[in-house]
Amino acid sequence: MNRVTILMASPLLLATSLVPTLPAVAEEGVLAFAVVSEVPKDRTRVPAKVAIEGSVTDMTLLASDQILSNLAWKQLEFCHALKLEGFKTPEGFRVHTVRAIDGAMLPMVLQGIEGDCLLKKALEVAPFVD
Repeated sequence: MNRVTILMASPLLLATSLVPTLPAVAEEGVLAFAVVSEVPKDRTRVPAKVAIEGSVTDMTLLASDQILSNLAWKQLEFCHALKLEGFKTPEGFRVHTVRAIDGAMLPMVLQGIEGDCLLKKALEVAPFVD
C-alpha cells in the first residue's frame, strides 16, 4: 500500500515542482512629499525633510540617472517643494519620479517647514537687495 501511495503522489509532486514560482509581491512605490532642507552640493544625494504617510523625517533623496536628467531635478534649490514616488531604503529615499510643486500643495506637516525655510531664505537674500 505504501508503494501505491507513492506512485499516485509522484505525478502530483512532479507537477507542483514544475510550476514556476511566482516572485514575492512586488513592492509598490511609496508616495512622499519633500522640502529640500540644504543647498544640494551633490545632485545624486540631496538632503530633505520627507513626509511619508503623515510623519516627517530627515532623509537623503537618492537620484538615478533617469531622475538626474529631469528638468525639475536639474533646477533643484534650497526650499523647493517636491512630490516623489520611490522606495524607502536604509541609505535614504530612492526617487523614481519627481515633480516640483507649489508649497501650498504640500501636506500640512510640511507646510510649516516650507514656510520657515522660505522666510530664512528671504532674510538671507534681503540684505543684498537695494
